[in-house]
Amino acid sequence: MHALIAPDKFKGSLTAAQVAEALALGITDAGRGWTATQLPIADGGDGTVAAAVATGWTRVGVAATGPTGRPLVAAYAVDGDRAVVELASVVGLSALPGSIPDPLGASTFGLGTMIAHALDHGARDIVIGIGGSSSTDGGAGLLQALGARICDSEGMDVGRGGGQLLRAARLDLTQLHPALANARLRVACDVDNPLLGPDGATTVYGPQKGATASDLAVLEIAMTNWAHVVADAVGRDESETPGAGAAGGTGLALFAALSAVPRPGIELVLELVDFESRLAEADLVITGEGCLDAQTLHGKAPAGVAAAARRRGTPVLAVAGRSLLDDEQLHRAGIAAAYTLSDLEPDPQTSIANAAALLRELGPRIVEETEHTRSTRQHHQATGAAS
Repeated sequence: MHALIAPDKFKGSLTAAQVAEALALGITDAGRGWTATQLPIADGGDGTVAAAVATGWTRVGVAATGPTGRPLVAAYAVDGDRAVVELASVVGLSALPGSIPDPLGASTFGLGTMIAHALDHGARDIVIGIGGSSSTDGGAGLLQALGARICDSEGMDVGRGGGQLLRAARLDLTQLHPALANARLRVACDVDNPLLGPDGATTVYGPQKGATASDLAVLEIAMTNWAHVVADAVGRDESETPGAGAAGGTGLALFAALSAVPRPGIELVLELVDFESRLAEADLVITGEGCLDAQTLHGKAPAGVAAAARRRGTPVLAVAGRSLLDDEQLHRAGIAAAYTLSDLEPDPQTSIANAAALLRELGPRIVEETEHTRSTRQHHQATGAAS
């Protein structure tokens, strides 16, 4: 048997690569002659660059700025003229100094710096993972870093952050990075929120980024003004486009000003890591994430892996810290069974601390139960044929 091990990270515990390695060691421990390919994945958010690097892409470090303007070093991945850039690495909550939110001032400028660096070094097919944002600036900072000017009514440049967009009167895109004219931008986007209104970027995601009631009021007015400014500049209104509200409205700037195309995150990642060719060699796929729950069924990595494997008829198992899904839900998602660390260690903190060792314990169990199931099925088929 050859297993393709394609898990996402166990957030707060193990990276996707560490999950895959622990499982591969456990499969070897079983001593049944199984082989395994490790293929860590992500859903377009945190870990997407790492997934590309794990399959041979080159990691490129860049001096950029975090959401509040503080210098930091982040990384993207390249393979020829292709690049993968991760918003979370420069605009994520973890990039906030002291993890203190700045809902009115946080900016996507650092993301634009990363994209510009990739363009400067020959990238022309760029995938942008926009999960995990700490900002609500409508992607204004991203455009500023790429050469755009955002001016007030007196022609002065406005500052960074969503709060500054109250002053925005004109968007000048004439000095955008010249390489953008010949570049393809694809956005790993798994939400369909518009920019404005009760389902928009501010109302839905602002509170998660530390915005108070008064902050939310300011940001909604600022985003409304920004939507008009962008529409005037590009000649069309993209504020209602599904995903325009993603990552604090970053989707709006990407779609309207940069003609970026949204794609489900896991689909993009599976394409980047050449999942289909690896799948062709596999008898079994093992995927997983920290917690299997209702969100898993709606575009998260394990569901995407299972859907791709189902098209080829390859069985899929899942591993997780814990699972809130019943057997029927798992089967509908294309997952034959789930193996959880909580079955081995019920205490959550102990399980998190010892996740690698527990995953290695699950390896032999997966091998044994898979072989038993396979043997039983073959026996039934032989008996049926004989009768």
